[in-house]
Amino acid sequence: MDELSDAKVDPSADVAATAQIGPGSSVWHLAQVRENAVLGSQCIIGRGAYIGSGVVLGDNCKVQNYALVYEPAILEAGVFIGPAVVLTNDTYPRAISPDGSIKSAHDWTPVGVTIRTGAAIGARAVCVAPVEIGRWATVAAGAIVTKDVPAFALMAGVPARRIGWVGKSGLRLVESESGWVCPQTGEKYIEIDGVLREEVDA
Repeated sequence: MDELSDAKVDPSADVAATAQIGPGSSVWHLAQVRENAVLGSQCIIGRGAYIGSGVVLGDNCKVQNYALVYEPAILEAGVFIGPAVVLTNDTYPRAISPDGSIKSAHDWTPVGVTIRTGAAIGARAVCVAPVEIGRWATVAAGAIVTKDVPAFALMAGVPARRIGWVGKSGLRLVESESGWVCPQTGEKYIEIDGVLREEVDA
């Protein structure tokens, strides 16, 4: 770890020497950050959280207590991972091979979850790799995501399905005559063929 940065690492945390912890980031009690993981600036890794080998976090990400972020996950800037969230990495998990021998890391190829800028994953949700969570999407607590999630989607259930749209504030958008509106910011969005886009003033 780069000792020159002003990152805060609790003495009980296990941070690999080759991990990169960005300036202003915090790694709390009993968290583990594995080899070659990269954390951007101002990230927060909560108590007991796990960040796998080579996982990449952009700036301003929050990984709450006891979340498990398995490699090769990629989190862009401003991603929120709630308590006890799991980002998986094995499509066909087995402890042993068909011949009964125990599987090693060389017997399978990890696949990752990609989470785009500003998205939020609620407590105890599971994202089953390989999936991509779009920008500013919200996955409700306890949901299980098995398919790609579009930007700004509000996802809930098992398996998760889209139940609405959310804006950058995280609030559910309200439908209007011209499209969708954030009740907090007033930002407007247009839905075309199941895809939500921000309305740009001419």
